[in-house]
Amino acid sequence: MYIKKYLETRTDNNEALFVSLIKPYKRLGISGIEIAIRNLGREANINKVYPHKFRRTLATMDIDKGMPVEQVQKLLGHIKIDTTMEYAMVNQNNIKNSHRKYIT
Repeated sequence: MYIKKYLETRTDNNEALFVSLIKPYKRLGISGIEIAIRNLGREANINKVYPHKFRRTLATMDIDKGMPVEQVQKLLGHIKIDTTMEYAMVNQNNIKNSHRKYIT
């Protein structure tokens, strides 16, 4: 619904789904996404909102729900599993519960 409204307000001919707000309307780049997310955070009175935080949250939630770390690695596009493990904030209670599950 929101994307449809957004598309209806566009006056450019660029085929990209998201474009810059000023002419010439170019495909929205990394910095444009970062700025848009920061602005949304400010509007919602939330500090420290940035795209990287969403990736970390996604990785953490997936691992907490039992997704194998190798699949999270593929999802995030990491070559090394160590990078994925640095991303995810593993919940200590989940570690204890898993440990109990395997030793009992």
